Amino acid sequence: MSRRILVTGASVAGCTAAWWLTRFGFEVDVVEKAPAFREGGQNVDVRGSAREVLRRMDLEKAAFERSTPELGTEWVDEDNNTIARFKAGATGSDNAPTAELEIRRGDIARLIYDAVRERVSSWFGESIAAVSQDDTGAEVIFVSGQRARYDLVVVAEGVGSHTRELLFPGENQPRWMDFTIAYFSIPRQPHDTDYARVYNTVDGRGATLKPSRDSLLGAYVGIHKKPEGEQDWCPAKQRQYMLDQFADDGWEFPRILEVMKGVDDFYFDVLRQVHMQRWSNNRVVLTGDAAWAPTPLSGIGTSLAIVGGYVLAGEIARQADIAAALDRYEKVMRPFVKEGQNIPKIVPRMLWPHNAPELMLMRGAMRIAGTPLVKKAFSSAFARDSNRIELPDYTNQMSA
Repeated sequence: MSRRILVTGASVAGCTAAWWLTRFGFEVDVVEKAPAFREGGQNVDVRGSAREVLRRMDLEKAAFERSTPELGTEWVDEDNNTIARFKAGATGSDNAPTAELEIRRGDIARLIYDAVRERVSSWFGESIAAVSQDDTGAEVIFVSGQRARYDLVVVAEGVGSHTRELLFPGENQPRWMDFTIAYFSIPRQPHDTDYARVYNTVDGRGATLKPSRDSLLGAYVGIHKKPEGEQDWCPAKQRQYMLDQFADDGWEFPRILEVMKGVDDFYFDVLRQVHMQRWSNNRVVLTGDAAWAPTPLSGIGTSLAIVGGYVLAGEIARQADIAAALDRYEKVMRPFVKEGQNIPKIVPRMLWPHNAPELMLMRGAMRIAGTPLVKKAFSSAFARDSNRIELPDYTNQMSA
């Protein structure tokens, strides 16, 4: 196989794949549909094996320097009284609600992108219009009309990946998690602390405020409900829908909704996992959320993206037979992805009550979970196992 690869998607998975591919000696182009690099975004967790990948990239220390000030997570009532508190790293496990490395999605993606940008050609405001393949490569036509030939196309886009649907039509069998959520940033106020605060009310509604950088909080406003096609609405309708759903709620909602009305970084999603029987088709391969999207409920979505980009690049570098490399990539990653996607739907149902008795029961359970005898077990089981993979060592494939 020759050495030219296209990566579509300049977020965590795509940037990680590009970083390792260039270190293994490949020529890499990166295209991103957004007109500029996407900064900011929600807080994400980097755990376990993904931390080891960052260490191998010499980026773990820099990631911690960009991390949020979040000390842990606490469940609160209407008056912000603490029901249960879980401090990050206090139990010896990094599976707690707050990871030891909490960082904004845009900050970890930017860190990796900045580390590779001089080694790749990047095109923003560009995307794939069509791909034709043969046994030796893929001819790509871009939306701009440009054409180029590659030995491999890596699709590292999001859960709703256009390129995946273009090249694997009808193959995604999504698993809907019955959860609708909006993310955005709000200004920090004097009474806010360095603990993430989780608040729930009835009808499956609730929110989390997470300390971020630059005097901001990450606001996560969610509803446990069956999907009704909201992911296909226009952004204005999505925003108004969330404003209407929480208009009569107390706690911090008046403050949250006032900012939501005009905030620039509003992001809306109906949570669903991507389930694909295959991740590759000849000279095209999927990675990150385009391939598996475990949803934020897993606690290891970003970790899977980092590890997936590393394993994909390493297997391509390790063997000349591209089909064998992609097959090996799937064999290594499938068990880890299965772990990330193994979220019983009863979990969000229990944590997001629908009536007053359920709310009382959930808060009672959280009080018990926050006691010293139970806290360690609860914290250790909160996120999926971020070490459920035997991480291969590809460093001997790196070019000088």
